[in-house]
Amino acid sequence: MFQLKNVTRQFGKKIAVNSVTFNIPQGQMVGIIGRSGAGKSTLLRMINRLNDVSSGSIHFGDLEVSSLRGAALRNWQRDCAMIFQQFNLVPRLDVLTNVMLGRLNHRSTLSSLFGLFTQDERLAALAALERLGIEQTAMQPAGTLSGGQQQRVAIARALMQQPKMLLADEPIASLDPLNAKIVMDALRDINEREGITVVTNLHTLDTARSYCERIIGMAHGRVVFDGPPRALTAEAVAEIYGSGAEIEESMTSTSINLPPSQDNRKATHPSPVALAGL
Repeated sequence: MFQLKNVTRQFGKKIAVNSVTFNIPQGQMVGIIGRSGAGKSTLLRMINRLNDVSSGSIHFGDLEVSSLRGAALRNWQRDCAMIFQQFNLVPRLDVLTNVMLGRLNHRSTLSSLFGLFTQDERLAALAALERLGIEQTAMQPAGTLSGGQQQRVAIARALMQQPKMLLADEPIASLDPLNAKIVMDALRDINEREGITVVTNLHTLDTARSYCERIIGMAHGRVVFDGPPRALTAEAVAEIYGSGAEIEESMTSTSINLPPSQDNRKATHPSPVALAGL
């Protein structure tokens, strides 16, 4: 069980997250929705401990996440993988190395930075890329890939961490509809096959309804809705987003209900295993 108890984050006089409390059972896929500035990203960054809490506490089972320091904090950031809107890859490094950097907190920093990865780690990275349908890009510089491909590389890197929990901060905000669908399908597949808890910030209401079994709505730093998609009434949506144009935009932008296209099919390429010299 993952728990937030009266969690608040304050930046100077501004309260970004205001006394948030909720529990997430292991294995749920949760979508957090709300307008820009509602506190969604700050909340995820506190869960991953990229930001400290100003007050309140965060627990994962018996572990008090909000008080961790040093090696214990690094271990938590390994166990709680984070996927960012802007991918956070190293553009000049090849895709395979970017994925293997997910092992950074499992081994010495020095050996990871100098590319001293084991054959098993290389094979695991290639398997993660194959799972996401981009194994053919293994030896390309990450910066040469499309945005959708880069986000799938970021997901593969997160898988290499072997996380207990996966956070995604607006993972499809900068993607076209087809790639948004591919990324959301991948997150749902990880949730269902591995039983990993997935918490994702989403800009669009329809995406949250389509992919998440539970929706948390935030407004002005507070949780104003928490329940299944079917319970998200018009009144609740109005409380989360406001009214009129704001609601319409949240419902209609980045529709991802598109059929698969060639971008999501396997093509014939040289074996990534051969390319990696294994």
